Amino acid sequence: MLQALREKTSGLIAKIVLGALIFVFSFFGIESYFQAQNQTWLAKVGKNEISQDQFNERLNRERQRMGDQGDMSIFERPETKRAILRQMVDEELWRAANEKYGIKLPDKVLRDTIAAVPQFQTDGKFDPNAYKSILVAIRKTADQYESDTRREMDWRLLPIQLNSLGVVTPRDIDAYVKLRDQTRDLRQLTLTKPAAADVKIDDAAIEAYYKQNSAQFMTQELVSLDYIEIDGAALKLDIAPDEATLRARYEKEKARFVTPEQRLASHILVQAKGSDADAQKKALAKAQELAAQIKSGKSFADVAKQSSEDIGSKAQGGDLGWLEKGVTDPAFEQVLFALKKGEISDPILSGEGYHLIDVRDVREQKEKSFDEVKEELGKDLLESERERRVSEETGKAIDAAQADVTSLGAAAKAIGATVQKTELFSRQGGAGIAANPAVLKAAFSDAVRVEGVNSDAIDLGGDKKVLIRVSEHKIAEAKPLDSVREEIRTKLVADAVAKQAKEQADALLARLNKGETLDQLATELKLKASESKATGRHAANLDSALVAAAFKLPRPAEGKPQYTAVALADGAYALVAVDAVQDGDPTKVDEAGRTAVRSQLQNEVSLGGVLQFVDSLRKEIPIEIADERLTTQ
Repeated sequence: MLQALREKTSGLIAKIVLGALIFVFSFFGIESYFQAQNQTWLAKVGKNEISQDQFNERLNRERQRMGDQGDMSIFERPETKRAILRQMVDEELWRAANEKYGIKLPDKVLRDTIAAVPQFQTDGKFDPNAYKSILVAIRKTADQYESDTRREMDWRLLPIQLNSLGVVTPRDIDAYVKLRDQTRDLRQLTLTKPAAADVKIDDAAIEAYYKQNSAQFMTQELVSLDYIEIDGAALKLDIAPDEATLRARYEKEKARFVTPEQRLASHILVQAKGSDADAQKKALAKAQELAAQIKSGKSFADVAKQSSEDIGSKAQGGDLGWLEKGVTDPAFEQVLFALKKGEISDPILSGEGYHLIDVRDVREQKEKSFDEVKEELGKDLLESERERRVSEETGKAIDAAQADVTSLGAAAKAIGATVQKTELFSRQGGAGIAANPAVLKAAFSDAVRVEGVNSDAIDLGGDKKVLIRVSEHKIAEAKPLDSVREEIRTKLVADAVAKQAKEQADALLARLNKGETLDQLATELKLKASESKATGRHAANLDSALVAAAFKLPRPAEGKPQYTAVALADGAYALVAVDAVQDGDPTKVDEAGRTAVRSQLQNEVSLGGVLQFVDSLRKEIPIEIADERLTTQ
């Protein structure tokens, strides 16, 4: 494929075309032209860019989070993409604020967070071997994973601190309870809906509505696809790993099968309360005092539980679990691996303070033998060969599909596949591969849908790829008037009935506000008003719209009800009177209930503060959004 491209761009015609382009660009500034074309960021927050790769990674993460529980096509909607990008912009704003105010994620917090991930633990303790194995599986180094984790955590630092600043007083709790538990005495008069049979809609009105709202009466755009599939699981692998091959792979990847030396350690931390020399001296003196207690016979674990200032390990007697080189502070690590089993260190200074270290056990470096990992090596070799074959077959198919863009027949023949077909489907998706968001995006792209070319390879996951082309395309077109005439008539009748019902309710409400009573109107209309005493905000026996409207009315004066008209769920209207209001009683809420209210109010107050702060950041830090690039993602 690449050779074909080189040949096509090296001939006389290509040179003439390129020469003409250079001539044109010389008048318009070729340098600025290419700079503009090379801009690929989706957003800029200050000097930091959010790239298309970063956005795609976040989009894929959100898809994985949803799993099979929802409509995956939601991630192709522009509003969803904008919401995800806005969240990423907000995160960059918080990181910029961290830099401005000197807020940093402590290394210890990062280490503790990683150590607390259940997948990295064995028997509830951080297991370096499990950690290393998982990182190999996800193809990341420890530095990469720690950098990603730090980036994911650091933007939350400031919001968390702001969240802790919400102040709620007992008076605030009382006021909230009075409103939350408030009840109201209501009366309602449900009006009779105008009769639909009395509404006459002529053909002229139907035709006028059809012309003004033609977009409502379009058929869906549909496509069906031809496709070929490359399925790694179905490929026959012409490989039978022999012992010599596996041994060679073992020697090449020996480092994978080495378990480094590990120390089972506990520690006691004494933090320096300040950065001056006196603070350091006091911390050292305290650490020396604790060391003396241990030398005099006191249990290291007991001293740690009583005096260590490491909250994460204090309750466990300072237990840090099994540690290997490269996961702790360098000064701490140097002493840790110099101690023998059963030895306790003198105070050691690190960036966190002074430590006492107890080495409870030692695991020497261990290397798995070839026989122990032979089966694993065989599986790895087969998987590597499968990936290579999928890549090879995909390359053959792409080359053939680009050489003959009129069908997928040549591509299918090149890899011994069969051209398959889908049923017609819309932009909302269909069955089989038509449910895949990447296939949907490609199927309705201009290149595949309009120009009729073969697609590039589309990754379906799990060593599966497909190439597609549109075999049938039905454009959206207006439905004939006669096919939607009765639908329009029904709509216009419903609109007319709703209009008449509202006009009637508004006229009657005006009479109530001028002094007539609900009972007088009920008598006139030959209807009966109903009464609901002590109605709460979440009353289940009344229409929710009626209750919501009643609680929006002002508190009535004695003997002077407040009125409103409410559209009910069935399209009828009701006139509502609020005769009296009773506030909730804070004294009836127990301590647990008040604690729950305090927590809720603190969250709301804190959230308000966080939102105000991020709004101020948006005004302070320049933000650019490349919406035209986002919508083409």
